[in-house]
Amino acid sequence: MLELSRLDLDEIAQALSDQTDYEHRWLINPDTGEVLLWTSDLGIDGKTLVDLDDLDEICIDPLPSYIWYQDMADFAELVSDERTQRRLMRAIDGKGAFRRFKVELHEEYPELLPTWYAFRDTRARHRAVQWLADNSLIDNDTATQYIAEHPAPDVP
Repeated sequence: MLELSRLDLDEIAQALSDQTDYEHRWLINPDTGEVLLWTSDLGIDGKTLVDLDDLDEICIDPLPSYIWYQDMADFAELVSDERTQRRLMRAIDGKGAFRRFKVELHEEYPELLPTWYAFRDTRARHRAVQWLADNSLIDNDTATQYIAEHPAPDVP
């Protein structure tokens, strides 16, 4: 088992959210917790081609985009001002939701940006911790404790 405090949860969360379709994969070393980037043309060291099946690292497959979309929907629903809530919900309706949500926050509600970033990042770290537990890299009790001790911030 890995020690949670020694892991880079933000890096694991980034790997879980990476929706690009390039010839790369994020990996984690199950012994050290080091996160690595493998590419089909440069391997993991940038020089040596290596097949993923020949590596001992565990692939960090990205979570579907609808999971990350749900963060925007949940945040919008938690906003107490009804007008702001409606505008944010409208921004995430349909294709281009991520971009429109970002633009709406930046242009109309910049005061919500720090709360949004904290909310989004906390949720992403929770997913990283859960992913680690689901892959038996940390124990379930550690994951449960971390999530309980690191709640998402209140949304104004």
